[in-house]
Amino acid sequence: MKKLFGLVLGTMMSLSVFTGCGTQDDRITVGLVQLVEHTSLDMIRESLVAELEARGYDDSKVKIDYQNAQGDQSNLNSICKKFVGDQVDTIVAIATPSAQAAVAATTDIPIIFSAVTDPVAANLVSDLNKPSGNITGTSDAIPVDQVFELCNELTPEVKKIGFLYTASEVNSQSVIEQAKKFAPEYGFTFEEMTITNTSELQQAAYSLAGKVDAIYTPIDNNIASAMTLLSEVGKESKIPVYVGADSMVMDGAYATVGINYEELGKQTADMVIQVLEGTPISEMPVETLNNFEKVINKTTANKIGAPDHVEGAIIVE
Repeated sequence: MKKLFGLVLGTMMSLSVFTGCGTQDDRITVGLVQLVEHTSLDMIRESLVAELEARGYDDSKVKIDYQNAQGDQSNLNSICKKFVGDQVDTIVAIATPSAQAAVAATTDIPIIFSAVTDPVAANLVSDLNKPSGNITGTSDAIPVDQVFELCNELTPEVKKIGFLYTASEVNSQSVIEQAKKFAPEYGFTFEEMTITNTSELQQAAYSLAGKVDAIYTPIDNNIASAMTLLSEVGKESKIPVYVGADSMVMDGAYATVGINYEELGKQTADMVIQVLEGTPISEMPVETLNNFEKVINKTTANKIGAPDHVEGAIIVE
């Protein structure tokens, strides 16, 4: 009986070892963390993954551990700490708070960020051209002055603009500071209003709409995640809502001069591939798209009685 038991136990141990070897995952692991779901960030993620696959980094080579923080900072911190504990090969952080959580979690694992408007103000890098730590990536910095030019072109009757943004978003603060400097050059006065979360957005937007001729909001992740609420206020109040991203126009805002987020995703994927192939972070300057597009929402334009086209613009409905 003892001999039989030993034989069975030995067989089970052999099977266990064999099974363990068969399930070992030798793929590269990419920890992908996204602040919240909204069109801009989703476009980056989807484009990034598609570009990795197109360049040969498909599911057979790369395991992508995608995590969404649902807009919660504590979730971001937990996700990034888990990535570190799992010893992922690189972290991809979409949006400024995601990048800040990642860089706080590790000084060793390479981090590539995307959709960080002002990496210096966010304390991610001190020099865009010479990253000195373990982090670099792509910026979605936007031409605020060009948005104001478009406003004058499409709606010359606008004299006072309401700046609406989330007080805690560093990226939004940076853009609004630029907007304040540019506004007088384009003949605008402005009124400023901040929110702390999306539950305050609708009331704040209605309040602001009653005092201004147009509303401008930057690439604000909080507001972008509830863009339909803001766009409805603009339509009901018959005032244009200018924004910082083409995807926000797709979600109902009136117009923008912004970047293409699918292209930003591809650009971010290229940087991820460089890291996976051994390029040091120190040799990878922060990259920014230089091709900007005018984008107008035709449905919204018709609702507020504003022009639904301009030369060279992309028209969405």
